[in-house]
Amino acid sequence: MAAGADSFDNEKQQDCDTLGKGHVLEEFKEIEEFKGLIDGLKDIYNDQIALEVSCERFTVITDFYQEQPHLIDPHLESLMAQILGIVRDKKSPPALIHLAFKYLYLITKMRGFKIIVRQFPHEVADVEPVLALLVQQDPKNHQTWESRYMLILWLSMVCMIPFDMVRLDSNAVSESGERRKPVMDRILDIARMYLTENDKCRDAAGYLASRFLTRPDVKKDRLPDFLDWALNILISSDMKMMAGMTRVTGILTMTALLFKQGKREDLLEYAPVVLTKVNNLNLGECNNSAIRKHGVKVIQRLGLTFLKNRVASWRYQRGSRSLTDNLKQGYQPEVQSTAMTTAQQDEEYDIPEEVEEVIEQLLGGLKDKDTVVRWSAAKGIGRVTGRLPRELADEVVGSVLELFSLQETDGAWHGGCLALAELGRRGLLLPERLPDVVPVVLKSLEYDDKRGNFSVGAHVRDAACYVCWAFARAYEPQEITPHVDKIASALVKASIYDREVNVRRAAAAAFQENVGRQGTFPHGIDILTTVDYFAVGNRSHCFLDLSVFVAQFPQYTEGLIDHLVQIKISHWDSAVRELTAKALHRLTPKAPDYMAKTVLPLLVPQTTGPDLFVRHGTILAVAEITHALSKLAVEQKQKITDVVDAEVIEGLRGIAKKLHDVELFRGMGGELMRKAVTCLIEKLSLSKLPFHGDPIIGLWQGIIDECLHHVEPEIQEAAVAAIPAFFTEYYSDSQGEAIPERQEYVLSKYLEELKSPVEVSRMGYSLAIGAIPKFFLKNKLRGILSGLMGASKVTEKEKKWAESRRDAVKAITGVCKSVGVTKQGDQSQVLCPNNIPEVYDTFFTAMQDYTLDSRGDVGAWAREAAMTGLHEVTTMIVSTDASLITPEISKNLFCCLVQQACEKIDRTRAHAGNIFKCLLYHKPEIPHIPDRQVLEEVFPREASEAVNWAAPSDTFPLFTKLLKCPAYQYSVMLGLTVSVGGLTESLVIYSSGSLHNYLRTINKDVAQMSQFVNVVIKIFENYIKVDRVSLPMLKMLNQLLSKGCLNLFAEDENQEFAMKILELTKKEISRSGDPQKLIASSDVFCELLQFGTEVKKKALFQLLVLMGHKYPRIRKATANNLYEALVTYDDVAPEEALDDAMTIISESAWDNDKISEVRPIRNQLCDLLDIPQPKLAVKSDAAKDTKS
Repeated sequence: MAAGADSFDNEKQQDCDTLGKGHVLEEFKEIEEFKGLIDGLKDIYNDQIALEVSCERFTVITDFYQEQPHLIDPHLESLMAQILGIVRDKKSPPALIHLAFKYLYLITKMRGFKIIVRQFPHEVADVEPVLALLVQQDPKNHQTWESRYMLILWLSMVCMIPFDMVRLDSNAVSESGERRKPVMDRILDIARMYLTENDKCRDAAGYLASRFLTRPDVKKDRLPDFLDWALNILISSDMKMMAGMTRVTGILTMTALLFKQGKREDLLEYAPVVLTKVNNLNLGECNNSAIRKHGVKVIQRLGLTFLKNRVASWRYQRGSRSLTDNLKQGYQPEVQSTAMTTAQQDEEYDIPEEVEEVIEQLLGGLKDKDTVVRWSAAKGIGRVTGRLPRELADEVVGSVLELFSLQETDGAWHGGCLALAELGRRGLLLPERLPDVVPVVLKSLEYDDKRGNFSVGAHVRDAACYVCWAFARAYEPQEITPHVDKIASALVKASIYDREVNVRRAAAAAFQENVGRQGTFPHGIDILTTVDYFAVGNRSHCFLDLSVFVAQFPQYTEGLIDHLVQIKISHWDSAVRELTAKALHRLTPKAPDYMAKTVLPLLVPQTTGPDLFVRHGTILAVAEITHALSKLAVEQKQKITDVVDAEVIEGLRGIAKKLHDVELFRGMGGELMRKAVTCLIEKLSLSKLPFHGDPIIGLWQGIIDECLHHVEPEIQEAAVAAIPAFFTEYYSDSQGEAIPERQEYVLSKYLEELKSPVEVSRMGYSLAIGAIPKFFLKNKLRGILSGLMGASKVTEKEKKWAESRRDAVKAITGVCKSVGVTKQGDQSQVLCPNNIPEVYDTFFTAMQDYTLDSRGDVGAWAREAAMTGLHEVTTMIVSTDASLITPEISKNLFCCLVQQACEKIDRTRAHAGNIFKCLLYHKPEIPHIPDRQVLEEVFPREASEAVNWAAPSDTFPLFTKLLKCPAYQYSVMLGLTVSVGGLTESLVIYSSGSLHNYLRTINKDVAQMSQFVNVVIKIFENYIKVDRVSLPMLKMLNQLLSKGCLNLFAEDENQEFAMKILELTKKEISRSGDPQKLIASSDVFCELLQFGTEVKKKALFQLLVLMGHKYPRIRKATANNLYEALVTYDDVAPEEALDDAMTIISESAWDNDKISEVRPIRNQLCDLLDIPQPKLAVKSDAAKDTKS
């Protein structure tokens, strides 16, 4: 919307991509601090603030090492001993013990519980203390769950002591006369209790139960009962309720771990029952993804229990896994044949019938709606298939391949890819299956299911990249060789053209892995060194640069083009379609004949098809391809008609007419069509297609004109972009002169539209005039500049039309750049001394545009456009003849820039600062710059390059120094007034601070201070009743007076300055109902009480008038200010009446709604202070109740 910095803005752009630290740490450097925090717990566990600081620091350190947790391994033993020392200390209170466990949990979260649990002490003596601590815990206390979690993990280690648990039982009798429960039962009771809790302890309890129940002495006596209890919980739980889901999740977690860790022969007898019960639950219909995931885990573990643990003799084994060997030339790895001997093939497999049910459930899990479930099912398929005979395993592969059908959901495709990767990684996908597998993987790499204005499929493409990555590690090069070209091409297309950055990076990683492992990918090293993980992060770079690099290799050229033409050209995202067209433009030189003879004839018929996305994409594509072919033809000294078939050219001619005839520029998608067709007009004009004098030119002109009326700025911009090429090609004669009738018709119409009662039309046609080429403006410059200047002026009727004024100013800049500068030139054709002053006056007028509406200071757009115009026109004039810049122009130019650089909008300030810097050091030098030497001292060339002009902290201290230059004093002070009295905290702090610092340097110099206050008074006089300046002026005066910056004038006998300020303030608030302004004026009147008697009396009178104002808010604020002033300043009131006056002010209810009760009190105060009572003046009804 707003004009940004143009060519002069040389500031470096910050890189948006932030890269993580990665694995760059070498040791755990904070170990001493870590130990100190743990030791300090004893001293701070009762101090809430210190404890919070300690916990926060401990958490920050553990999070910092989350990517490299192994660095803590050398210190784990000592840390565990330190923490458990606190726990074992009988003097430690419960709060301290809990904190110790909390810190231990944070370490566990970082390193993983499987590593930490090994470090727990596990002696017989630890059993009873751990059980005792667990008994003391309250499962419902959500503040201490870390303690329970760590204790259960500790118990899961302690319970594995190699002694029969019966030996630990005591025959001691408790006080109630009951014998203590056996240790075995107490442990199982704890497991049962926490398996049904809804917190992290549930996971630890599952781990505890699975380990404890696999002990030889426990499984014999307790396993059947425990499993029976668990299955009853599963059956009886209501999974529609949260409590039921919690219990089921805990039981399924425990069951999966039990069948994972237990021996097959111990658990086989229970597996069929468990499978039946789990199947009966219909977990696939449950909405809880955690339950479905754990259900799949249980199913796969049951399947592994049914099958004997063996390594399939038929699986494919890769000979060498050395990357170095693969890259050695002539290296022949030893490949183990997949052919089996008769004895091996006839090897007996005992396959229970339940396995079929297991595989069916796992295949169903591959279609689940949640990724975690599909991933678990894929791993289950891989594990179970590894224990099956070859024939059955092949059937499983066939079932997985059936998931890749158009009838299946995106989830099924994703699950199928994960399963294929898992099978390939484990050597279970034999090479003879690759001809069936590779095509579905290639389809998955392009999977994109449109769903209206979005699509799903990125996860499928990502998983397909994982399959390619897994295959690179799984197979020998000769196995992949038949498919290398297809896989390489598909991965390159995905890494360059995919919309999602994570898929592009996954494809690049898979390509790199294949190049390294296989060594057979064509031009692999060349491509991966350029198309790497970081390079593919930027989508535009991929489409426009990397694609051109890869297309130089013939094996990939046509594949890249075909992918764009067949898939990306109709993509649902318009940004991708636009990039596709630009990419085809850049790829055309790599295959010009293919583009001209194959691609263009294919695309042209689709430009008027029924599908909006296809229509939009193909119109952009044929435009860009035709333009690229025309540039190649020019290089070969040919015409476009020599390169492109006549039939195609005829098709290009008819696109706009067909769309116009069926009214596709209207309704849904009309905006896209307008943008596409204006782009087509531009590119066909640049291609110099032979349509001169054809009726289609009139239609094109009509389409452009319609777009200039459009409310969307993007459509207007597209039409404006088409005008230079269109006019140049079709509106010029053989001598390069404008065709008179076309020139007259177009310019008269465009100038008439500058007076349109519709703002959008003015905007579009202003920009259009600014884009007209030079030859078309010949002899018409005066009328054009006059029309644009009229459109750029603020009028009462169109006061709010800041955008149309902005675009008119832009157009003036564009016209001036088009026609150029000639010192002795004709003002109807070029810029010359006769019209340069009025151009500058227009810019200077636009710099005073401070229009406000509901969007804020919209006039800033016009001011920024004017600054850009001043920069570009001045640069052009000085480069031609610097003498055309008069002293007056130069002074006004720099004063305007200085004022804008001191104002409150950061963006505008930055724009002004950058232009100021460029013009100050412009080469050739700009003449007549006022106080150039001072400017160069304040803004040295090198230092000004580093200034952040948008930052108040950088800008204001520099520009405030220009207050010592009379030429800039008014402009700087005008800008500073708005900033010092602004609303933004940082703006006010730095602007007022800079001003106060300057005044401190001159506060003893009467001449300079007098000059300063005269400038302030002049600004106040010039902007009286202009709220943009006058309200901040009151706030600034309050600041300056209250901080003693103007104390020099308090001692002045004639009090001229103070009297002038008082009169101007009084004039500013007369007939004003703005509460902000009235309160700000009361602040100023209070500060004027420090001056002489006459000023003091008049200021006091104004304050008392405000204390009788009709608005309670103003009365109360004024009373507060007066009370503070009476306390601060001497001699404001007679000594004998001061106490009574202050009592009245402080004890009266000035915000009382009844004004009739307040005014008598105010009048009493007038009498005490010896001030005449204000009288109500007889006024019109509109001004009734206003004070005299």
